[in-house]
Amino acid sequence: MGQTVSEKIISKAAGLTEVKPGDVVTCSVDLAMIHDSGGPRRVKQIMEKLGANVWDPNKVVLVSDHFAHNTDSESMKILQLTRDWAKGQKIDNFYDQEGICHIVTPERGHLLPGMFAVGGDSHSPTGGAFGCFMFGVGSTDMLGILVTGKTWVKVPETININWSGSLKQGVVAKDMALRMCAALGMNGGAYQAIQYTGDAVQSLSMTERMTLCNMSAELGAQTGIIAPDEITYEYIREAGGHIEDENNLISDDDANYLIKHEFSANDLEPQVATPHSPANSTEIKNIEKVQVDKFYIGACTGAKLVDLSMAAKILKNNKVAAGKQLTVAPASSKIYNQASENGVMSILTEAGAKLLPPGCGACAGYGAGVLENNEVCLASTARNFQGRMGSSTSHVYLGSPYTVAASAVTGTITDPREFLED
Repeated sequence: MGQTVSEKIISKAAGLTEVKPGDVVTCSVDLAMIHDSGGPRRVKQIMEKLGANVWDPNKVVLVSDHFAHNTDSESMKILQLTRDWAKGQKIDNFYDQEGICHIVTPERGHLLPGMFAVGGDSHSPTGGAFGCFMFGVGSTDMLGILVTGKTWVKVPETININWSGSLKQGVVAKDMALRMCAALGMNGGAYQAIQYTGDAVQSLSMTERMTLCNMSAELGAQTGIIAPDEITYEYIREAGGHIEDENNLISDDDANYLIKHEFSANDLEPQVATPHSPANSTEIKNIEKVQVDKFYIGACTGAKLVDLSMAAKILKNNKVAAGKQLTVAPASSKIYNQASENGVMSILTEAGAKLLPPGCGACAGYGAGVLENNEVCLASTARNFQGRMGSSTSHVYLGSPYTVAASAVTGTITDPREFLED
């Protein structure tokens, strides 16, 4: 029996010729990514008690993104602890307040096809867009990884989700992800590896693929993965990454899948998730004209350069509706700079958008932009769990950057294609 991409990566990391679903194996970790919330402040004290250091500082990426740009004393203490730990452990790959870990890590060329990688955050499957087997772990598991460079894994089954056809104007990867959440549910990929295939997937840009793999977490999957191709390699080369073997990581023809799901991009419509779950997604035409207080374009799924460009396409020569608030938090400093240079940022601000610093911010309930009691928000984030973005009485809807921008102009949830027909 052949192996899937995920099984091949795990086999290599475990030093075995092959593995099969259900096997429990110990793997060497190629990359460990941590951030300020779940990283040093959780492991520093225990490592000191153990007299232990990081097994290989060159294989650790540390990003301050959750508490970044906050001004309260507790956040400042956490950031300083993070900086001190990075210095003490000689972590050269430390990106301080430069953006969200899931965006900064690939931007800097750290993710390469075939890597067995872990992240201290549930949206670490983003790395699967680069042909990595990357999944999230808690701080206890991360502690063991940082000290030993190894971790155990139960080899997951692989689910194949195939997207045929091509996306229509105004329909993007976020809509694909929300459609899958509605169809399969929050446990549709429970502890499995999801491999995305099909013409619609292969035609996506790298940053759109990142959105797709990122939201594998919303399907309950251990990871999401896309076999690397020339689009992957070109992104990595431009990011400064070094690829040793190209065109060498695909699933075997006789690989076994737990189940195969078929979706068509041809008939996909813009999607909106109603509170309080991404699984509450439906076509936008089924959503009542909900009055929205705040609109948020941010997070690892909704504030990359392509996302900001979507919003700018809608907002050019338009204004945010009177009495409404649109905030934009670019996913990284690099993206902010690019959007400033190509005119996207000026379009957004001229339309009335308020700019927030790069970082996780309101998506994770930190800093400026969090929701107050009973406020209604439409966001480009991955999750709309109750209380995640602020008050537990707030209500969050999810949509693509196109949908958020169009709705910000009208003040109610609006089909973005109304602004793209010309």
